Amino acid sequence: MLILQNNLRSELKKPIGDLYPSLEEVKDFLKSKYNHELLISVGDVTTQNLQKAGLIPHLGIIDNIVERKPASYDVVYDNVTLNAKNPPGVITDQLQETIEKAFQLVKSGFRVLILVDGEEDLAVLPCILMAPSGSLVLYGQPGEGLVVCEVDKVIDKVKKFKDKLEES
Repeated sequence: MLILQNNLRSELKKPIGDLYPSLEEVKDFLKSKYNHELLISVGDVTTQNLQKAGLIPHLGIIDNIVERKPASYDVVYDNVTLNAKNPPGVITDQLQETIEKAFQLVKSGFRVLILVDGEEDLAVLPCILMAPSGSLVLYGQPGEGLVVCEVDKVIDKVKKFKDKLEES
């Protein structure tokens, strides 16, 4: 298990990738990549907005919580749904193993939704670390917009950050 210490929280408040005010601003770029690269979304709003735009993420990770309140809609996948427990402020071994399993299923042609019991925010980190080269990882930046992480551009930054997390 990896634990986010309080002194690192402010570092995670900065976008890991490129910040866009809305999905609309980056939709054409995402559509151009969609048939060739993996699209991974972390967060209920991000996953739902991509679905509405006709871009079903190959891997979506949600916790049915939006801004600390239960989500008012369902995110439904027609392929595989996996479950993982992950309390706030940590990345459990179970979550990491579930993400790894999800990538194996995606490689076999499935679309996968991971439903997290707890909090999915930090799932961005293992997704970036495990995603194949060329993948895009998207997540919401509360009050600011959508962050698009091109895995090849941010992987070194994420590896350095992961090394700062406390192992338990």
